[in-house]
Amino acid sequence: MVSVEDVSLFFTGGAPLLDHVSFHISNGEKIGLVGKNGAGKSTLMKIICGLQAPSSGRVDKPSSLSVGYLPQIMSHHKGRTVLEEAMTAFDSLLEMERRMDEVQLQLASRTDYESNSYMALIEDLNDLSDRLEASKSEPIEVQARKTLRGLGFLDCELDRKTETFSQGWNMRIELAKILLSKPGVMLLDEPTNHLDIESIEWLEDYLKSCSSAIMLVSHDRKFLDSVTSRTIEIMLGHIYDYKVPYGKYLALREERLSQQTAAFENQQRMIEKTEDFINRFRYKPTKSNQVQSRIKALEKLDRIEIDETDNSTLTVKFPPAPRSGDVTWKASDLSAGYPQKLVFSGADMEIKRGEKVALVGRNGEGKTTLIRVIMGELDPLSGESRIGHNVSIGYFAQNQEDVLDPKETVFSTLDRVAVGEARLRLRDILAAFLFRGEDIDKRVSVLSGGERARLGMALLMLKNYNFLVLDEPTNHMDIRSKDVLKQALLSYNGSLLIVSHDRDFLEGLVDKIYEFRGGKVREHLGGVSEFLRRRKIENMAELERKEKTSAPPAPKPKAAPGKKEENKSRKVRDRISYLECEIGKLEKKLLSIEAILQAPGENDDIMELTRDYLETKRELDAKTEEWGSLI
Repeated sequence: MVSVEDVSLFFTGGAPLLDHVSFHISNGEKIGLVGKNGAGKSTLMKIICGLQAPSSGRVDKPSSLSVGYLPQIMSHHKGRTVLEEAMTAFDSLLEMERRMDEVQLQLASRTDYESNSYMALIEDLNDLSDRLEASKSEPIEVQARKTLRGLGFLDCELDRKTETFSQGWNMRIELAKILLSKPGVMLLDEPTNHLDIESIEWLEDYLKSCSSAIMLVSHDRKFLDSVTSRTIEIMLGHIYDYKVPYGKYLALREERLSQQTAAFENQQRMIEKTEDFINRFRYKPTKSNQVQSRIKALEKLDRIEIDETDNSTLTVKFPPAPRSGDVTWKASDLSAGYPQKLVFSGADMEIKRGEKVALVGRNGEGKTTLIRVIMGELDPLSGESRIGHNVSIGYFAQNQEDVLDPKETVFSTLDRVAVGEARLRLRDILAAFLFRGEDIDKRVSVLSGGERARLGMALLMLKNYNFLVLDEPTNHMDIRSKDVLKQALLSYNGSLLIVSHDRDFLEGLVDKIYEFRGGKVREHLGGVSEFLRRRKIENMAELERKEKTSAPPAPKPKAAPGKKEENKSRKVRDRISYLECEIGKLEKKLLSIEAILQAPGENDDIMELTRDYLETKRELDAKTEEWGSLI
């Protein structure tokens, strides 16, 4: 279906990013594309879908093949509602319907039933009818609503304008459009980065059951193992193709390198003994035949080479933090949000000098909103947010594409803001973040998500900050880079505020957690393990599930009815009572489904139970939100 033939991509003066790469994508195949940040994964996807030309080689695919591409970094459309934007995925179907109506009108006005042109119209009509029938198993709006719900949107959010949502939620809309268009090939570059656990699980099920061929990049091992059955690794410009999922690929890769090393060492020992024999008896007439025979054998020998591996690692060390006041930042009775939505309220929070604090909770609960308040990008709706004495903030934004100038080069990005001695260390700083040689002259616009994350982190090295605010810093980082960053943060002597869903990364790093849930912020002293134990959950993913199935907060005790209460309409009071009753029923239903899922019987349909579970939770969410708006 898609053939990548001898593709290479060179940058002037540097090593090839892709070096004579060839492979084939067959119908319905599910492929994981793996490799270190900057290895060329995103670039290869762009070449396949025609957005970038290779230096040599070609990509062959049928002209009729549709390709859906989800990049890491994208521009989002404005002016339409969520549902309207998702429905644009059906533009080609609507065009087919228009064409079908046009053909039918032509046929109705024709009488030359035996002519070739009339028969061509009939064939055109049949073809359009078959294609429409295959594409529309159910009404297109129903398909759009189901897909958007699966990716985490509530019914009440589908009529909101896309520009009222964050970058992460707009990425979900773009993903929905690709899924709804049902292309022959999907190229998905880190599709899970902005998804919560339930949306990831829904996407897993969708991708496993869909008929499209899929190539995806992800740092989520569980997701790769669940969806893919083939793994293509890019390393130092070459590819290694394994017909197994990611977990088995790791074992096979280790086994391949081990066997290769053993064979290489055995051959080297044999070569050494042969050369020793030749050198010892080269000038002895009685051994001349044997010497010549062994020389010829060495010349014909197929030498074993060990595949070159990329062992480069980050070397991150944050500059010493200048001393600040005892309190780094404090919030009192803080409420934050936007004109159309209150995100959280009544928060009392404090970060002291040297403390390392995490913000946790499901997407949309207010973590990034709080960071925007701290950074002065958003004014509180009420209450106070106050930075302490002599505090300097180093900020890493979740979406580096909103912060970095795409027209700048890697070097000029740092050079533009560096002052004093830091300007003399720019090349060393960039080298520590794996930007070496020609890499420093790359435009930001061509960097991968992982490279942008590294560049954003390098910017934090230019000044001695004493308060680091990091919003999802590991989203695009491979496992080795995460470990290096964690060690650097452990050694950092300033204050730290970090947003992350990654339990392994937070474990042992933070000593206090603020949990965002249901419009409130709760303080938990201690590390991640203690927090999860108190919440009686096993991991951060389970935290997101619990939040979405949690009951609405108990109504506040009502004071004696006053004039305002007396004027509340009977209709509203009845609606509140109805919602409270329905919420109770939905919670009981969820508990019963959970019980079955924990110990399913032979006749239990797990897929159907899971769908019922997710639909029930979404209904509970919508009713809880309405209940909260009425009380």
